[in-house]
Amino acid sequence: MNFLCLAGYEKGHDFLRELKRQGCGVLLVTSLSLKDKAKWPTESIDEIFYMPDQDKEWNRPDLVKAVSYVARTRSIERIVALDDFDVEVAAMLREHLRTPGMGETTSRYFRDKLAMRMKAREAGLRVPDFVHVLNYDCLREFMDRVPPPWVLKPRSMAGAIGIKKLGTAEEVWGAIEILGDMQSHYLLERFVPGDVFHVDTIVHEKRIAFAIASGYGRPPMEVSHEGGIFTTRILNPDSEAARGLLEMNERVISAFGLVRGASHSEFILGRQDGEIYFLETSARVGGAHIADLIEAATGLNMWAEWAKAEIGSYEAKPSRSEYAGLIVSLARQEHPDTSVFSDPEVVWRLDLPHHVGIIVRSPSEPRIQELLDKYVQIIRHEFHAAMAPKDKPSA
Repeated sequence: MNFLCLAGYEKGHDFLRELKRQGCGVLLVTSLSLKDKAKWPTESIDEIFYMPDQDKEWNRPDLVKAVSYVARTRSIERIVALDDFDVEVAAMLREHLRTPGMGETTSRYFRDKLAMRMKAREAGLRVPDFVHVLNYDCLREFMDRVPPPWVLKPRSMAGAIGIKKLGTAEEVWGAIEILGDMQSHYLLERFVPGDVFHVDTIVHEKRIAFAIASGYGRPPMEVSHEGGIFTTRILNPDSEAARGLLEMNERVISAFGLVRGASHSEFILGRQDGEIYFLETSARVGGAHIADLIEAATGLNMWAEWAKAEIGSYEAKPSRSEYAGLIVSLARQEHPDTSVFSDPEVVWRLDLPHHVGIIVRSPSEPRIQELLDKYVQIIRHEFHAAMAPKDKPSA
């Protein structure tokens, strides 16, 4: 089986390695801007094709022509998007080449925050009240009916990029005015205070083969906009929270129609009513080193498992079942000395300029929380730096 992989950003090395390990042909289409920067595992890639881009946006007509030209002399059985921003483009190419997999309509449920909310509501899932930033009368009715604060969200960004929390109608109209002709690419949503969780999943032929629930220390939007230290930890699978999250995640995957691949979904446990709300989902491996967290706890590499699920029959086989916690922060130092994190539970350290990151693993859930609390304090006093939130993705 030959795979054409799309990657506007450098990621998915273990996916590419596993494809080659399984005997697949591997073609990579990536951004010309990465040609002299990325360190792709070239031993696992048969050919790399570079395409010009504009602010990480593919030129779709040129991409169709280029991939169709490649397909004249190479058989392409699967097209895979390695990054969230490539999901819709990969679906467009599948439609054009008529290769198996998620088409453009289904892909919108995993990229377009408006489409996924409408689909979730249609499936009977609990979602925060929302309105499309389109018709001004509808917006006025929404703000009269739903108390502030509200969250203005771009429909097709990733994570917390471009999200704004607004407290008055005047702030909303001001923010909408700034958007100009891009207004219809946004939605306005009720802000639901509560704890945010994520479920990371491997799907094979519409069946959930593996899923694991985790809880953020602070909501990612808060960390992105207010500064702070990113943490998340694996939940006890027998806890009420984990069982509820896994059940809702299964309903999301079923309703949205993911056939095979990886998914990262986020939910919020409302502080006022104790109910679980669907926030968003994606057809990708979770970012921010969540894949490393899951591998520490289970022994499963989400990228490699995704590759296996794409190829043929698949069963997830975790090699361990422990708890793990992840901490990531910007650092004042270019190369921070992390030797202060010396507990035996430390199993991973982030090697990236101006960042500090640690993963701890233990059979004890309370021990993980104890270490996270301790290390957050150390990072806050000795390493932590902050920067303004992003309105656009960066390389």
